Amino acid sequence: MAPFKALYGRRCRTPLCWSDIEEKKNFGPELAGSDREKSYANLRRRDIKYQVGDKVFLKVLSWKKVLRFGQKGKLSPRFIGPYEVAKQIRPDAYHLLLMSELERIHDILHVSMLRKYKSDPSHVVLVEEIEVQSDLSYKEEPVVILDREVKALCNKTVLLVKVLWQNHKTEEAT
Repeated sequence: MAPFKALYGRRCRTPLCWSDIEEKKNFGPELAGSDREKSYANLRRRDIKYQVGDKVFLKVLSWKKVLRFGQKGKLSPRFIGPYEVAKQIRPDAYHLLLMSELERIHDILHVSMLRKYKSDPSHVVLVEEIEVQSDLSYKEEPVVILDREVKALCNKTVLLVKVLWQNHKTEEAT
């Protein structure tokens, strides 16, 4: 019962319609706002499907506090892999074949955590070319100096050199 009816014993004669409170429906700006939000969200939405045997990268950016992969902070990798899709559990969940180092991670992952790996032959480095130590590190050796430059600062000069490293291409010189 509306407070006006309790006090005066009759319905209030205003356009507010106190008696129709429970029958109020969502019309007007509230409904239009949710439709607009939905249309904006659907513009970026993609239905991604993977097949068994596809290679995918695993997103690790959100795992900063759980596991560390390589560098800390801005230089930490955003994706690791590639890993193979073993099985599709649901339309949006996949079972991956992960390495033993990632045993703390559940191997069934949502599609939002995966990115398709596009095979590129330049990514493949033959193991015979690199001598890998037991701690999975290898030695980088300079092959040739490609360029030299002297940079003048306020009160001193600095020599900059561009080095081509062993097992790297000319585009990867630093």
